[in-house]
Amino acid sequence: MSQNYFQDSWPEELSYCFGCGRNNKHGLHIKSYWKGEEALCNWMPKDHLKAGEDILCGGIIATIIDCHCLNTAIAQAYKQENRKIGTEPFIPFATGTIKIELLRPVSLQKSIILKAKVKEIKKNKIYVSCDLFSNNILCAKGEISAIRVENDFWKKKNSK
Repeated sequence: MSQNYFQDSWPEELSYCFGCGRNNKHGLHIKSYWKGEEALCNWMPKDHLKAGEDILCGGIIATIIDCHCLNTAIAQAYKQENRKIGTEPFIPFATGTIKIELLRPVSLQKSIILKAKVKEIKKNKIYVSCDLFSNNILCAKGEISAIRVENDFWKKKNSK
């Protein structure tokens, strides 16, 4: 059974994110989807992402939690507007705050399951929490505030 992954519906300009971009050849390529009111992601770490012999780097853990939570917030915004995920105009969000708790080492040899839930919705913000499991053990927790940004936010180029 194929899933409807959030990231597959996002516009081209968002497809190069290191954590979730489908077109980033060096990226992590996480894929998020709804299962009831929870967003899930199943992901297998790569050996070159290690912090120790068999330990996933904490920065990578923070990245996948951030990307999974942000994608969950965007998908939630589509739900709120009663729209199919990815329909135009795109509903852009950016991470405002992030908090990560690393509880246990995460093995490079086991798949990871991320479980995110929307905790609170305000006018311009969505708060999302996430638990990271490896080998069915809770290894990390995270929370973000996702801030709705203007529609062309991701299209802007750096100017000097």
